[in-house]
Amino acid sequence: MMSAKALFGSIMSSNSEKLAELLGFDNYIPPYSAARGEDILKGVNYASAAAGIRDETGQQLGGRITMNGQVNNYKTTVSQVVDILGDGDSAANYLSQCIYSVGLGSNDYLNNYFMPTYYSTSRQYTPEQYAQTLYNYGARKVVCIAVGQIGCSPNALAQNSPDGSSCVQNINSAIQLFNDQLKSLVDDFNNNLPGAKFIYINAYGIFQDLINQPSSFGFTVTNTGCCGVGRNNGQITCLPLQTPCQNRNEYLFWDAFHPSEAANIIVGRRSYSAESPSDAYPVDIRRLSQL
Repeated sequence: MMSAKALFGSIMSSNSEKLAELLGFDNYIPPYSAARGEDILKGVNYASAAAGIRDETGQQLGGRITMNGQVNNYKTTVSQVVDILGDGDSAANYLSQCIYSVGLGSNDYLNNYFMPTYYSTSRQYTPEQYAQTLYNYGARKVVCIAVGQIGCSPNALAQNSPDGSSCVQNINSAIQLFNDQLKSLVDDFNNNLPGAKFIYINAYGIFQDLINQPSSFGFTVTNTGCCGVGRNNGQITCLPLQTPCQNRNEYLFWDAFHPSEAANIIVGRRSYSAESPSDAYPVDIRRLSQL
């Protein structure tokens, strides 16, 4: 039974919306700040813009709810589920049927590791601790989403690409190190956590297809944001009251950092039902929902 869905981390909204649609939800998953009463049984979205795995990530942008804060909010939700259903066993059974979509890590590179002016951190991340915490609080079906190709974003191209179109390899290489370890953790968790059903969504690889064959997916512009300022529309992200491009569905990126809605819908669709053997491991979200 697919009774609920909980979303954790900084996931593109249109990606999440597409997944909710494909999973059969009537409405989008409400944010934690707005979910009240029995509505939480339909799922909760804990995502926070600019948040990361590390507490300091994104602090130069102001307020955000970090990974630790999101986990604490989830713990509060678990207590509420116990109160609604009447006892811990009923809550545990209910939570075990939910799907947890975890998409964290991009900002730990965008707004931390590759910002030496603000941060002195290295590649220190703790996805193991995050997954273990979720498991301890009832999560069993967990979707781990790979970090995308930050080195191909308009911001990275504007700052570090000589021709403004070639992806920045040192950034993408760092991302691949993270993703490789994240994928290996899926096997570890499935083998060592009783009842756990973790899967890995290769968002990096899916996005590579969009970059390699843009016309096959309806894209004509892959290196420039639909809305932004400066080189590649990537030096400053989309500003309030700024007029975006008129053909946004043809742009791979919406702004300096974020994929467009059209791109996110494709990633969401292939996350739900893999179109390539490399899209999901060991199964896609559609299969996970049936387990």
